[in-house]
Amino acid sequence: MGLLNLLTKDPLAFILISIPLLYSVIFHEQAHGWVAYLMGDPTAKSLGRLSLNPLKHLDPIGTIMLFIFGFGWAKPVPVNFNRLRDRHRGMILVSAAGIITNTLLAFCALFLNRILSLSPASMPAQLLYYLAQINIILAAFNLIPLPPLDGSKILMGFASPTVQNFFFRIERYGFFIIVALLYLGVLNPVINFFQWIMLSLIELLLP
Repeated sequence: MGLLNLLTKDPLAFILISIPLLYSVIFHEQAHGWVAYLMGDPTAKSLGRLSLNPLKHLDPIGTIMLFIFGFGWAKPVPVNFNRLRDRHRGMILVSAAGIITNTLLAFCALFLNRILSLSPASMPAQLLYYLAQINIILAAFNLIPLPPLDGSKILMGFASPTVQNFFFRIERYGFFIIVALLYLGVLNPVINFFQWIMLSLIELLLP
């Protein structure tokens, strides 16, 4: 269900979902840019992408898709891997930064909900619940090793040049491959598996 449909049916749920979703994606992209900057690539910083201003990150088509179909995207933060001080290590760390950020956001949301002992029906509890769920889904989805998702670039950091070149060649078709696999339901077990990993990790860290 797209956010536009949710807005007409339940405006409160729309607010509780859309704001955490928006900033979860922004923090995800910012994490890529900051780690790249720390490792020698100032591309994102020079283009003003290390900002919390949503207008710097929103992709018009991705936003429309999100509101209508419930699946969308933000503008990826540009990273020039050739400018990183250690290309292979940098590719792994820059790509993992977004996933780690989403996992930490989910952990913080669940941790706050636990220590505050909020009523499940209260608005703060629902907001924290949606924040955790959204970030777990984002982290799990991006772990999938298909370009242009982060999981593919993490894998490329460990892979041979031949495998890297293969991923670079198919990246232009990656979006269409991912949409087709999502439509067919092929990726659902993979996403559920990574969600289970994320939740298990968070549960281990929570007191």
